[in-house]
Amino acid sequence: MPVSQQPRRTASLFRNGRNQAIRIPVEFELPGNEVTIEQSGDALIIRPKTIPKSFAELFAQWEPIPDLPDVSDAGLPPDVRRIDLE
Repeated sequence: MPVSQQPRRTASLFRNGRNQAIRIPVEFELPGNEVTIEQSGDALIIRPKTIPKSFAELFAQWEPIPDLPDVSDAGLPPDVRRIDLE
């Protein structure tokens, strides 16, 4: 649905201790007890926090680590371990 056709409501802001809070109308309720929040310009993006069901799902949520240096093990001595079976 294009942004201009999405439902729009006015919500109240209030203070909760030192935090600003928002009353979310019932038709916009999110599942769970926690959300993630990020800022994009003057907009806030609020998403329900989900628990990954697998490691693959967890890794897919992670941002890539930028600019990792290439590491070479050339020139390092081999890792030799001796196992006594006596």
